[in-house]
Amino acid sequence: MEHGLSVNTLAAYRTDLRLFAASLARRERTLLDAGTDDVCGFLGDTHNARTSARRLSTLRRFYQYLLRERRIGGDPVALVRSPRLGRKLPAALTETEVEALLHAADATTTIGLRDRAMIEVLYATGLRVSELVTLALAQTNLQQGVVRIFGKGGKERLVPLGEEAMAWLARYLREARPQLARGSGSAAVFLTNRGEAMTRQMFWYRLRQYARVVGLSKPVSPHVLRHAFATHMLNHGADLRVVQLLLGHSDISTTQIYTHVAKARLQELHRRHHPRG
Repeated sequence: MEHGLSVNTLAAYRTDLRLFAASLARRERTLLDAGTDDVCGFLGDTHNARTSARRLSTLRRFYQYLLRERRIGGDPVALVRSPRLGRKLPAALTETEVEALLHAADATTTIGLRDRAMIEVLYATGLRVSELVTLALAQTNLQQGVVRIFGKGGKERLVPLGEEAMAWLARYLREARPQLARGSGSAAVFLTNRGEAMTRQMFWYRLRQYARVVGLSKPVSPHVLRHAFATHMLNHGADLRVVQLLLGHSDISTTQIYTHVAKARLQELHRRHHPRG
């Protein structure tokens, strides 16, 4: 409640703490009497730098809380330095590849129409996959052509759909959703064939299936489509601040990574098409 963390972030933190507690138990220690060596040992067993950084963030929050509540006398994480992470450029799909992905779903079927609408909305808005699958009917305004999103930290933003995504979403709501709902009463926009809200895992699986259908060799995920949204917006001249607002980034430095992707794309086009490239 203090930090406005999402359910998914809390679940990740809970898993980290359980793993650390299990590591301590093997040394006959507990979370309340852990020392700096215990923390370093736990992080040292983590081979992925990003996972290690997240686990350190978890432990920092946890022990700052215990220290504030006077449950411990000292913070075992205070002297532990964060691992240095390289700035990884997001995987990017070309506009042609996204177009192929959009046409992969068979929109003549109920499930195919749902999937086409989901992919269209995701690419048109750049939503996080958690924001897409939890999108409720009350958050969708087809008359104004926007969706109202509650992002990280409970921050609210209005994101335009665009004509193409709006048309597919309207068709899905009219033709496919009533068949999927079957009187379930779910408030979610996108439903499974059981009438329940779509899950992140299921949508990820469906997206990978469509990527294989059209022969995409690149890794495809909902987050890659979010990257494509931002990169293609910048390639077509969108202002960085606008893209920041649409993505729901609190800090523009997070959005600036896409300028590198857009720049790389422009350099490639220049090299390929300019006579002296």
